[in-house]
Formats: sequence, C-alpha cells, structure tokens
Amino acid sequence: MRNTLAETGAFFPRDRSWHPKAFTPDYKTSVLRSPQKALLSLSNTVSEIAGPVFGHDMLGEMDDDLIYNYAKPGESAIGERIIVHGRVLDERGRGVSGALVEFWQANAAGRYRHKKETYLAPLDPNFGGCGRTITDDDGYYAFRTIKPGPYPWPNGVNDWRPAHIHFSIFGHGFAQRLITQMYFEGDPLISICPIVNTISDPEAISRLTAPLDMNNTIPMDSRAFKFDIVLRGRRSTMFENRKEGN
Repeated sequence: MRNTLAETGAFFPRDRSWHPKAFTPDYKTSVLRSPQKALLSLSNTVSEIAGPVFGHDMLGEMDDDLIYNYAKPGESAIGERIIVHGRVLDERGRGVSGALVEFWQANAAGRYRHKKETYLAPLDPNFGGCGRTITDDDGYYAFRTIKPGPYPWPNGVNDWRPAHIHFSIFGHGFAQRLITQMYFEGDPLISICPIVNTISDPEAISRLTAPLDMNNTIPMDSRAFKFDIVLRGRRSTMFENRKEGN
C-alpha cells in the first residue's frame, strides 16, 4: 500500500478570486445551480476523511490504457494515440502518493459512450472512454488514450466544447474528491468556450491546458502531453466541486 498518512496541520488557504463566480449567465446551467444563500464551510467528520484507501490491487491490468481496455482482441480505439502524464502535487510542490486518478472523455469524433448522448458523431466500438490509475511514491501518474474530439453543446446557438479530458482525484477517503478538466495546447476553441470563460485569470486557464511534451513522445506511436494537478494552495488547479475545495 502506497498511501501515506493525511496531513493534520493547517492548510494553505484557497484564493477565492482565482475561481470563477458560481453565477455566470453565459454558462446557462450555472443559473439554476448557483447558490441562492450565503455559503457555509463545514469541517469534514472523522468518518469522511478516514478510510477506505485505494491500493494497486484494485486496478485492472488495462485500466490505464484507453486504447485497448474496451477493444476487441486484436483491435484498438480509433484516433490520435497520445500519452497523458504528470504529477499530483500538494501546495508545497510535493508529490502526493497513493491518490486514485480517474479519467473519462469523448472519443476521437467528440462523442461520449452514454445513453443520453445526442451528438450525431459515430461511436467507436473499441473505445469505452474511461480509465483509472494510482499515483506512485512521487505523485506521478500516466495513461494512454486517444485525443478526444470537440463537440457541440446546447448552451448557445453555436457553442462547442474544446477537446478535453475529465479528471477525478480521490484522496484518503471518499469525501476527499476533486474534479477538473484538461485542455490541449493550441486549441482555438478554448478561448471562446463559455465554461472556460467563467475563469477570469489567463494563468488559471493555462494551468488547465496541457502542453505538448516531445521528450516523452514515443516515435511512430504516440504524442505526449504533460498535466500536473495541484490539489491545494493559492494557485491550485481549477476544480469544479466548489470554491473552498475538499
């Protein structure tokens, strides 16, 4: 088991100005789900922050390879083959070991494998679109997948989501979960996405954008993108849960 004991000291405070406002009318679904009353910050109970913890024996052999984990024998997912890697870090820049990292995404055509999906793009019979891994002793994680495609969404007349991968990071208990998205360097849809534009600071957006990493590209096989995730502190990664985080 690689999980280490959780910290018990004071945490670095989260910079609330770094996060988007809960009520942003251009992002239509925020109108109904934004808080109507003043926020309350509640401490976690012992049962919330204590076990269970996650171990490597819980993962399947192909959980970190979306190219093959849903494919038929001898086949593979269709699309640009990529490697996504990075570290899960605390506010001091130290790697967080034993964190369960889950990821899910649309296929190369921009379609999710979901019964309520309405986009007309084709499904890939060899791509399930989800996987998971656990960070090593230095907080490092990596997985293989195909680059997701952009897709339209019914927010405005002609709004499109940039290509992105969703991330969920679990800590040492089920109440310790953070969710975010990773975008790809150079995508012109990032700057015009209503969801991205709820973030006012360009530096915050850049921390959600994975740069191309040619040093870890596999020649004639897969490009690589590097995405570090900072859990806490004044300049943490942008998370979707709530302003104060978990």
